[in-house]
Amino acid sequence: MANETKDRVIASSGNVFADMGLRDAGELDTKARLGTAIQRIVEQRGLTQAQVAEVLAINQPKVSALLNYKLEGFSVERLMRFLVALGHDVEIVVRSKPRTREARIAVSAV
Repeated sequence: MANETKDRVIASSGNVFADMGLRDAGELDTKARLGTAIQRIVEQRGLTQAQVAEVLAINQPKVSALLNYKLEGFSVERLMRFLVALGHDVEIVVRSKPRTREARIAVSAV
């Protein structure tokens, strides 16, 4: 008889980095979401890496890293400033958390 394994399905917390047990999961998730927003804006506007470099006042290798989600060299604040430079508003809302879950940082892009 073949060795049978059972697949286990584990519900996500909504943060893949937390699900992987990474230490700075909240920050990593925030950076990933901000990076995704930047990537979408660049794609929608059809900008070249050279054009993005000019708008964001960074060099092309940093644009390449940014657009390839290599975000370890970028702070959350810097990513938010990039979104503003690309002509988008960034809003930060602070509110009480529901009793049913832990406090969190959440980023949503519209």
